[in-house]
Amino acid sequence: MDTLAYKAAMLQAEGDLPRAAALLAPLRPNADHTSALETQVYQAILERRPAQIISRLTEILVKPDPALGYINGRLRFWLGWAQDVSGDHAAAQESWRQARSELESFLKEQPENSSLLGALALTNMGLGDKAAALALSERGIAALPVEKDVVSGAGPIEILARVAAQMGEPDRAIAALQQVLSIPGTGALDKYMPLTPALLRLDPMFDPLRDDPRFQKLAASPAPK
Repeated sequence: MDTLAYKAAMLQAEGDLPRAAALLAPLRPNADHTSALETQVYQAILERRPAQIISRLTEILVKPDPALGYINGRLRFWLGWAQDVSGDHAAAQESWRQARSELESFLKEQPENSSLLGALALTNMGLGDKAAALALSERGIAALPVEKDVVSGAGPIEILARVAAQMGEPDRAIAALQQVLSIPGTGALDKYMPLTPALLRLDPMFDPLRDDPRFQKLAASPAPK
């Protein structure tokens, strides 16, 4: 399952959503196959047709597995994002409030967990808490600086780019995107999902930047080799 999800994520990164969809369609991952599940959710968000995956995530999160720890909160962030893309903003806000509560409960024990910090930053972004979202983004970068880990260090910078794009900070978003696209790293949303120009063109989180010529240039640039 994870192999198929990895292949699908690579196709997403190339902008080939039809082929990615064909690989993902037969899969029915549970929460313990987090990467595969999140790849499916991202596919639905990129296609902007999230109704089916909203039902699936809701079903999974009715009885979250305590063994998964903060991953349940991260999945609830994804649920909120899918709901937001579907136009159900009230449901999204409720999901994000619950996600924030769940994620914050792990922060004291895992203050340097960049994945946890990133999920919490994006959740606060969804809730419109700009100060918290930006502060958590910066904490994530400090916890996993690109100078120490060039591959994984790209993820927290991508989180900052996403938060800045949504929170009305286009200059910071563009600067972060320029840096991310110059690094052969893993993605912020999942290790299988490196950010690429094709994803910039598709991902609704970057919609606020679409009229910015600097963003248009990045989105039109060749994919990194």
